[in-house]
Amino acid sequence: MKPIQLLLNILWLIFAGFWMALGYFVAALICFVLIITIPFGVAALRNGVYMLWPFGRTTVEKPGAGAGALLGNIIWFVVAGWWLALGHLGTSIVLACTIIGIPFAWANLKLIPLALFPLGREIVDSDQPFGAR
Repeated sequence: MKPIQLLLNILWLIFAGFWMALGYFVAALICFVLIITIPFGVAALRNGVYMLWPFGRTTVEKPGAGAGALLGNIIWFVVAGWWLALGHLGTSIVLACTIIGIPFAWANLKLIPLALFPLGREIVDSDQPFGAR
């Protein structure tokens, strides 16, 4: 990991990452209550860990994700996705009020699509070659 990514991750964790990850972990716990929503809980846990330390990693479309991921994303959007997206939006508004927070506000806005539609995506290192992704 590059030193700038380490610094960005530490600042992100302090200003936004911990609280956003907490939201994803709560969503995961709720999803684990019912058997049928366990795949949503796994996706929420994966995204929660990503929210803690996002710099140096990115999300890409998972090969082979098809109609099941599409249907799951629609259900996720209705049940939890829009709540988490509102969390990202609210956090970005608060962060944009400070000069130091503007880059983190922008990063929060870029995470909204992942909050809305997490299924059919996977998290990879950003320095990984495109062919290996």
